[in-house]
Amino acid sequence: QVQLVESGGGLVQAGGSLRLSCAASGSIFAINAMGWYRQAPGKQREYVATITSGSSTNYADSVKGRFAISRDNAKNTVYLQMNSLKHEDTGVYYCNADIKSSSGSYYYNYWGQGTQVTVSS
Repeated sequence: QVQLVESGGGLVQAGGSLRLSCAASGSIFAINAMGWYRQAPGKQREYVATITSGSSTNYADSVKGRFAISRDNAKNTVYLQMNSLKHEDTGVYYCNADIKSSSGSYYYNYWGQGTQVTVSS
């Protein structure tokens, strides 16, 4: 059974920083793209950033220059360094990854349970 577990959320003042982590575990054969999404109260889930298996990155315009996504393939972990946080960055942050299990033939998309980030203004 493959699962994604996020950590690192919390309460921070505007202008501060947080680092989120997401570790994939289980019978994993390979991981393709990994990414982060977020959902603010009363809003739809939105894209934040992705990183490919070759470490190419992409960001939503709202976080460019402030957030940095990275990954440690040896640890099956993706990170999101969030700097210069704004009140509007508040929400539940979800990890997402395309993973092929040891017993599978295809990549499937997995979601973590989410971690709360609250930025006080």
